[in-house]
Amino acid sequence: MEIRVGRICLATLSGLALSSLALAEDGYDAPDHWPSPMQEHLRGSVLVDRLEYVWPSEDSEAVTWDFQAWYGGDVHRVYLKGEGNNTQGDGEDAEFESLDLLYSRLIADFWELQGGLGYQGGLGSDDHPERYFGVISLQGLAPYRLETELDLRVSDDGDTSLSLEQEYDLRLTQRLYLQPRLEMEVAFDDAEEFGVGEGFNSLRTGLRLRYELHRKFAPYIGAYWQKLYGDTADMARDEGDQVEDTAVVAGLRVWF
Repeated sequence: MEIRVGRICLATLSGLALSSLALAEDGYDAPDHWPSPMQEHLRGSVLVDRLEYVWPSEDSEAVTWDFQAWYGGDVHRVYLKGEGNNTQGDGEDAEFESLDLLYSRLIADFWELQGGLGYQGGLGSDDHPERYFGVISLQGLAPYRLETELDLRVSDDGDTSLSLEQEYDLRLTQRLYLQPRLEMEVAFDDAEEFGVGEGFNSLRTGLRLRYELHRKFAPYIGAYWQKLYGDTADMARDEGDQVEDTAVVAGLRVWF
């Protein structure tokens, strides 16, 4: 009796499976009132990658920041990104090296193509020259998990520049990370008001050792070396500024 019942159950299950397969092949659509099996939810995040105090060997001490915030789904997002600094003791207000509002679209696994508007200038004052940009950016993970950001900028005066930033998180323990970082910039036009010359104009490399007290809160210490090249270096020398420097930094990395 048990064998017969088992055979009946197997036959019933097989029939249901074949019927489901047939419906799928026929392009069966679920009723309109059924919920979608996969629904995209909008969400957001803010990452302050660097909030640090800088002690250079030659230049003045400074506070530096680098953040990005986004809101959207898996494919379409809106980003607000900013980098800047406030040199201590110079009597001038803080300056944004870049402040960008970008639309972003996922174009491949781990890669986003972004475009929008950017700004460079003083924060709430007229102490610094200002300019606006059209920005195209490619952001994502290069092979070996290199976090990469490549920016093409065209200013309102027609000046064009290209910048590359890369960093990598090397996990030493569950909470301790060593982060190498590389930044370089190329300009295709002179922008003397901003101390930028045509050609390859700057390179900065650094290391930061980060300890995650919490996944969202991590103090760090580090150091970097930077150098100016070409026409940009010549402009710096004319202004009495340094073209090569090293610095020690201490800061926080937070996200929420």
